[in-house]
Amino acid sequence: MSGGAIKSGVYPNYLAEIGIGDGEARKRVEEAFETIFFDPAENFCHRTEEDAWCMVDTGNNDARTEGMSYGMMMCVQMDRKDIFDRLWTFADRYMRLREGPNAGYFAWSVQLDGTHNAEGPAPDGEEYFAMALFMAAGRWGDGEGLFNYTQQAREILRHAVHQHEMIAGGEPMWEPKNKYIRFVPGMKISDPSYHLPHFYELFAERADERDRDFWRETAAASRAYIIKSADPGTGLSPEYADYDGKTVLLFGKPWVYYSDAYRVAENIALDHIWFGAHPEENDINTRLQDFFGEQDLEDLRAYELDGTPQTEPAMHPTAILAVLGAASVCSRSQQREKFLRLFAETPLRKGVRRYYDNCLYFFCLLMLTGSYRIY
Repeated sequence: MSGGAIKSGVYPNYLAEIGIGDGEARKRVEEAFETIFFDPAENFCHRTEEDAWCMVDTGNNDARTEGMSYGMMMCVQMDRKDIFDRLWTFADRYMRLREGPNAGYFAWSVQLDGTHNAEGPAPDGEEYFAMALFMAAGRWGDGEGLFNYTQQAREILRHAVHQHEMIAGGEPMWEPKNKYIRFVPGMKISDPSYHLPHFYELFAERADERDRDFWRETAAASRAYIIKSADPGTGLSPEYADYDGKTVLLFGKPWVYYSDAYRVAENIALDHIWFGAHPEENDINTRLQDFFGEQDLEDLRAYELDGTPQTEPAMHPTAILAVLGAASVCSRSQQREKFLRLFAETPLRKGVRRYYDNCLYFFCLLMLTGSYRIY
């Protein structure tokens, strides 16, 4: 760890570089949060029960561990324990799996009434659940039972690392040998956007003591994997990749730089803010801004890793513009200020596909305003 907010306690408002001061920056964050959770037309937070709310993937009309854990992290950052506890209650009541080889994990997709669409997990949900819970403990302190946040986070990570030892037929979420997070527990491939070394550094301080060396090694392995899987020319990353970092195509989709992959730039930026410069990671965001600086930003598409446009339009163009803004945190591109300004001029997305775009947008807004903090 070379520095960053973990040592300095400083979280810069990067938007100040383009004339947006701290007051205006905070107003933008508060307005975006209000839209996501409460706007009558554009929110995507569903009140299933008085004490159990869920985040809705508006494009698929379901609740996913991705969105649930994202919503919890948003609430920690915004000091909204009331909403956090309702989301966590829904996750425990309707998503936590209590029997079979996946016991202790969370069903990655359920209907808005809690009925399961799947009986298996997606590891990006578990890692965000754990981090949000540790942050909740740091900001608000631990309660009892379900609201003993530290205990709950440690239990999630215990399963994620040791499921094959704890449950008959269980599979861990991290590959024991190379420390890479798996796309799903039963598949020996990864997803570059699942790799969150900045989370793993904190897990190494807060998880079960016996696993702390594992998490330190995982942080280093993930930084290396992020670099290995990104194209050395364009900085583009694949949605899914094998352990050598080579593209894997899934679900009958030939698209390579597509929805999941956008998060890599965002993750690199937050790693930089929290834990300081990692030059080879930062180079990815520089190359990414250089590449998109030459593209038609009104016609964003799926791309081959070498930058060749594919026929498929980008499903989440606002998300691409958001992460390109966040990339300015650590980019050395001549396009850096351009993408900061473009982010500041880009509104939250409206309509059916707003969920994923606006989740990424909000996290990038937190980063760029100095509001995405370690608790």
